[in-house]
Amino acid sequence: MYTPKNALAAAIAAAGMWLGSTTMGMAQGAPAMSDAEKATGKKIYFERCAGCHGVLRKGATGKNLEPESTLKLGQSRLESIISYGTEGGMVNFDDILSKDEIVTMAKYLQNTPEIPPEYSLKDMMASWNLIVPPEQRPKAQQSKVNLNNVFSVTLRDSGEVALIDGDTKQILNIVKTGYAVHISRTSSSGRYIYVIGRDGLTSLIDLWMEKPAVVATLKAGSDARSVDTSKYKGFEDKYAIVGTYWPPQYVITEGDTLKPLKVVSTRGMTVEGEYHPEPRVASIVSSHIKPEWVINVKETGQILLVDYSDIKNLKTTTIESAQFLHDGGWDITKRYFLVAANASNKVAVVDTKDGTLEALVETAKIPHPGRGANFTHPQAGPVWATGHLGADLITVIGTDPEKHPQQAWKVVQELKHIGAGNLFVKTHPKSSHLWADVPQNPEREIAESVAVYDLKDLSKPPKVLAVAKDSGLPETKAIRRAVHPEYNEKGDEVWISVWAGKTDPSAIVVYDDKTLAVKAVIKDPRLVTPTGKFNVYNTQHDVY
Repeated sequence: MYTPKNALAAAIAAAGMWLGSTTMGMAQGAPAMSDAEKATGKKIYFERCAGCHGVLRKGATGKNLEPESTLKLGQSRLESIISYGTEGGMVNFDDILSKDEIVTMAKYLQNTPEIPPEYSLKDMMASWNLIVPPEQRPKAQQSKVNLNNVFSVTLRDSGEVALIDGDTKQILNIVKTGYAVHISRTSSSGRYIYVIGRDGLTSLIDLWMEKPAVVATLKAGSDARSVDTSKYKGFEDKYAIVGTYWPPQYVITEGDTLKPLKVVSTRGMTVEGEYHPEPRVASIVSSHIKPEWVINVKETGQILLVDYSDIKNLKTTTIESAQFLHDGGWDITKRYFLVAANASNKVAVVDTKDGTLEALVETAKIPHPGRGANFTHPQAGPVWATGHLGADLITVIGTDPEKHPQQAWKVVQELKHIGAGNLFVKTHPKSSHLWADVPQNPEREIAESVAVYDLKDLSKPPKVLAVAKDSGLPETKAIRRAVHPEYNEKGDEVWISVWAGKTDPSAIVVYDDKTLAVKAVIKDPRLVTPTGKFNVYNTQHDVY
């Protein structure tokens, strides 16, 4: 059975001791490194850089970092980029890494990257840990907590998830998970939460327990970002699917145990006709209208519609869109899926009913929607919005081809944002506000704030809320980044993380969505670097 003692141990185990080895090729002209420097560089790169630049450093959201590129920049320039960030959305690391670590990383990037080991179905079976079998779990909810309003909160650097009661603002439990959980997904029934760590560890949490806890884990690889479940009628909670960055593949599992059933590689040709060795599974969403998953393969630009009604005879529709696919969400009807091809500055629109590409929408630089935000525009009708890592704009795209065909799948408005570096935009069907963060902006005052737009009058500039200041936390060397607005079940509160340094106090600030006043500040020494927050009801029903 596989039971990680801590997040780093989990990552090492998943990669077959990849992080523990120091075998590394030296490119011609690259600076020499000691074994200790190589190990430090590898660990930092895995934790901080691989998500945007790729395990093999071939680039995606971030630029190519192979020696052919980095040697031209040189040691001094690389140190400067790492320290101060870029306008393209890369944050400054001078308040995250020490000067010695920055020097080490500049050296590391000029040396040849290693290729991590593969990870087979057999490896996954060996890692699978069924902690509490389904027959030994509660037959009904054991607590009186309103489970619809529970928040699953990522505690990035401690490798944990905090489960917080949205009604009382009290922490129900803090559970060990994989390192830097990327997302939490709720099962179709609302009973289970699936979380995926960037070290490839998937954890299944049972909310029906008196004290919610992990009942199963699975290592799907050494680097991962995506997980979802089967939601179509008749398949509720039957399957789960985990997509990995390394190896580039996805695995279908039993929904209530995480037992791996089938693994499928995503290696292949890009939309440009070139073979790519590392086409990572960037995001997965579960259809509400078919027994299908929408799987977005980052480097190839291929969108896969995978029919899970018969996993022994898997049927897949492959849709060509654009590189490099990242994240996205449903339109208000849940027929159309919109996903950012962020390094191509496009949003791809898929008609999941017909199984076709509906449109490729040109946008400003590096769209990064999260799930995006759905609302009704005064002229264009139903729309979906995305922010941008590389532009100080919020892009609004029409989504109603029936009643507003002239505006459908076109940019109908661009809202001026307070800066580039947005990660998430969010609204709610019961709200008249659109919230947008800017945590990747290098300017402290901007990164520590959020903008709130009035959906009744989009001509007005947004209201800027100084979230870090509202938290009451002491100012620190590290920027206290305000990140990931998330609504409660009723749609009348917005929760925002104050993501401080690993050793600094962090918090969650809760705002009244109507008045924009602070309602509560959740502080606890156990809230280590909170980032994403996922409300059970909104995640279960794809409300955004």
